[in-house]
Amino acid sequence: MISYYLDLAWRSCRRSKALTVLVIALMGCGVATCMVTYAVFRATSADPIPWKSSQLFVPQIDNFGPTNNNAGEPPDLLSYADGIALLHAHQAQRQTLLYAVKLAVVPGDRQRQPFSEPADAVTGDFFAMFDAPFRHGGGWSAADDDQGAAVVVINGTLNQQLFGGANSVGREISLDTHLYRIVGVLDDWQPRPRIFDHASAWDAFGKPVQIFIPFRRAIDLHEAPAGNVICGARKDDPEVPDWGSFLHGECTWIAAWAELPTHADAARYLGYLHNFAAEQQRIGRFDWPPNVRLRSLRRWMEVERVVPKASALSLIVALSFLAICLLNVVGLMLARFMRRAPEIGVRRALGASRGAICRQFLVEAAAIGLAGGALGLLLTAVGMAAIGLVFEPQIAALAHLDTSLVVSTVALAVATTLIAGLYPTWRAAQVQPAWQLKSNG
Repeated sequence: MISYYLDLAWRSCRRSKALTVLVIALMGCGVATCMVTYAVFRATSADPIPWKSSQLFVPQIDNFGPTNNNAGEPPDLLSYADGIALLHAHQAQRQTLLYAVKLAVVPGDRQRQPFSEPADAVTGDFFAMFDAPFRHGGGWSAADDDQGAAVVVINGTLNQQLFGGANSVGREISLDTHLYRIVGVLDDWQPRPRIFDHASAWDAFGKPVQIFIPFRRAIDLHEAPAGNVICGARKDDPEVPDWGSFLHGECTWIAAWAELPTHADAARYLGYLHNFAAEQQRIGRFDWPPNVRLRSLRRWMEVERVVPKASALSLIVALSFLAICLLNVVGLMLARFMRRAPEIGVRRALGASRGAICRQFLVEAAAIGLAGGALGLLLTAVGMAAIGLVFEPQIAALAHLDTSLVVSTVALAVATTLIAGLYPTWRAAQVQPAWQLKSNG
């Protein structure tokens, strides 16, 4: 019967070419607009490590006080004193401190000019916490962390640039005139969004960081933070005349992460944060009650508003446009189907049931939806090519027309057309054969 219904649908489309083309065009445009904006929204809101994000948490401690914080919210980052205290407490399965720096890379080839690269100073657990994939070697040891060893992990892009992609583990690289021994090469690691250092410095969708050095090494070399540094939020904060005063002041500039595999671990860690803040109040450092937070990675993305407002707003507008297209398609399909009332009456008089009429017109709606999906797919490809005209280049570069988007585009077109065809189909099935035969008699 499906082939028979498809033949009837083809005959109907040939008789109503203008209405058919209009329905296909409406569905194609609506679906394409929706899918292009969805591709951007999907890319910008994606969980960078979905298999593990529920175990990764950001601790926050309010060292500014209720009169200087953001509507009761603790600072996004930690002071050096608080970060080091959390690190030495060992309350998590893994934990890392991180801050952004800028380093000058001096190539071994003297004919090449030095260049600046964004880098992150991290503790050794960082790579295992975020499942960073290594092409060669691995991260550094806890002993390297404690000693501030001159070791470095580089990304695959920089390894290609400096060493032609060869295994460079064991070789040396000059950073800010200091020699570092390469212990690991990442496999072109580009988590998007790059949430782990978003609050610290770098754009979550920008160029991936190419260099990672030990946190203690950066501190020992007085590597100044290249990212967000908030000082003076408390009125009693002194000026920061030197590096030592900066470290022991109340400036916030260090991102912290803790890996807590279970809910019990997270609850225990939150209790530790509360007790730590209470202790700071007891010794006179804080003169306010403990104000701490422990947020999961997904919750942190929401708080930091990682998803660009433009992508979320564009998706809402596109869905609204699709809804308008859907309403217009309902009217057009109702006109298509009701023009065939005499045909329906004859079929009913010859014994066709209302169920058979419904199946016939739903098959026709699905066939039109497939055609709309094909047009929508073509328009989606065009829209993806021109997406850089609307969104920033680093955002536009994330959106791709992959297999899942192709399937989603066609499925959305068919589904929406079927939905649009439900009411017209129901109306067509209500046609009374006696009335139609009498009016055509």
